[in-house]
Amino acid sequence: MTLSATAPTTTCYVGLGANLNNPVVQLVKAINTLKTLPQTQFIAASPMYCSKPLGPADQPDYINAVVKLETSLAPEALLDALQAIELEQGRERKEERWGPRIIDLDILLYGNQTIHTERLTIPHYHMGEREFVLYPLFDLDSDVAMPDGTAIRDLLANCPRNGLQRFD
Repeated sequence: MTLSATAPTTTCYVGLGANLNNPVVQLVKAINTLKTLPQTQFIAASPMYCSKPLGPADQPDYINAVVKLETSLAPEALLDALQAIELEQGRERKEERWGPRIIDLDILLYGNQTIHTERLTIPHYHMGEREFVLYPLFDLDSDVAMPDGTAIRDLLANCPRNGLQRFD
């Protein structure tokens, strides 16, 4: 979607992950849906990466990516839109925090804002330590920084790959 020239927008980054029901297809489907979000312009997607699961080890590896958007949606409205995409793709929210899933969409960064509400934490919690977020984010935008000014490139210097591989 194209934004009007007068609408104030914010650059945001959304992390994508899946490890069920053909994860590559799930990520492509989510990316295509993100391209149609109202009041939002899709800018780019990172390459996909294959990563080991963060939670229980007895689940398939994940496919991860990051997308860059320009949006005039408020942070919680964007969250609502992302959760609607997850539901549309068949995600079931379970109590198991890091269990397998069809699709997971997380707002990583929303401009330079720091947000802590009951529903939303930005920057996304622990993103500065997660290789499956940092490497695709850096591929997408090597100049991006956390709201506190910490460059993603500096976080990468202390972030082992933990078996993370680019998925071509």
